[in-house]
Amino acid sequence: MAAARILVVDDTPANVKLLADLLTVKGFDVITAGGGKDGLARVAQDKPDLVLLDVMMPDVNGYDVCRAIRAEPATAALPVVLVTALDATQERIKGLEAGADDFLSKPVNQVELLARVKSLLRVKSLHDQLAAVNAGLEKRVAEQVAELERFGRLKRFVSPRIGDLILSGEVDDPLKTHRREITVVFTDLRGFTAFSETAEPEEAMEVLRAYHGEIGRVVLGHEGTIEHFAGDGVMILFNDPIPVAEHELAAIRMALEMRSAVEELSVGWHKRGYELGFGIGIASGYATLGAIGFEGRRDYGAIGPVTNLSARLCSEAKAGQVLIAQRVFGKVEERVRAEAVGELALKGLQRPVKAYNVLALA
Repeated sequence: MAAARILVVDDTPANVKLLADLLTVKGFDVITAGGGKDGLARVAQDKPDLVLLDVMMPDVNGYDVCRAIRAEPATAALPVVLVTALDATQERIKGLEAGADDFLSKPVNQVELLARVKSLLRVKSLHDQLAAVNAGLEKRVAEQVAELERFGRLKRFVSPRIGDLILSGEVDDPLKTHRREITVVFTDLRGFTAFSETAEPEEAMEVLRAYHGEIGRVVLGHEGTIEHFAGDGVMILFNDPIPVAEHELAAIRMALEMRSAVEELSVGWHKRGYELGFGIGIASGYATLGAIGFEGRRDYGAIGPVTNLSARLCSEAKAGQVLIAQRVFGKVEERVRAEAVGELALKGLQRPVKAYNVLALA
């Protein structure tokens, strides 16, 4: 362990030498200054552990030096001992007002000097340990805040409950690339493109805000994960970032409630002449999920044929239809009422796809 560094400040060379010799013999690292200004410079430069400070000096007296030390945040807790040959009682009052920690009377008693120095150094050591602990806590808090900010990005995608599970460590970081079987729900508004070409921009934004508001409310209620919004198109995932039992059925429950919610909005839209319908496509399969994008702008995404199939089914859905792929139907056949719509030739897919329109839960 390095020896404690003590700064002796006195304009009398004999006094400086006496104190420096006494402390050096006892193993302390001693530095000296011949006046108040020099002393303040050495405090800033050499960062001592304790200052022995003469009161009466011609340039800057000990009281002003002490006040200057206390005024700096970096040295506010630095132990300062005033050394004086003046009236002890009066000097103590002035010294306390200036911020001194202790006092020594001239001529200095060697035993008393060492006792006071050791006592104040013990206090400083405890203060330094506490500061180190606080610094460690601040670092941990900063790291936790950074982690919260990182997971905070998920608020755009996941329900509050899922966010709580992520932060509590009950699920893995979903931004890491991983592969999982999921159910994908794709929704959009029938006729929105034509509507947006003739409507005022404010009208189109009003429709989207109401539509997204209802979609978001229903998604959160069913703990789905919003992959992205794209105008009137919305992609929602189930079974990620946490497993969902019967995720195909959970997606269909959400889709049916979503259909009802948008139908209520449609009543008001039709009154204003907005001819808008609502279609949904649902598919299930394996996908790769995680963060996509670049530094400074990353989103949560799913990549795989299942996402394309869901979007294509949605494009084929007529207003009010919830089209599900064959694989989804095979999982929920006994739990829903659905009608076959035949084999659909979907854009980007080589073979026709069997699809079913879900009418209601069984």
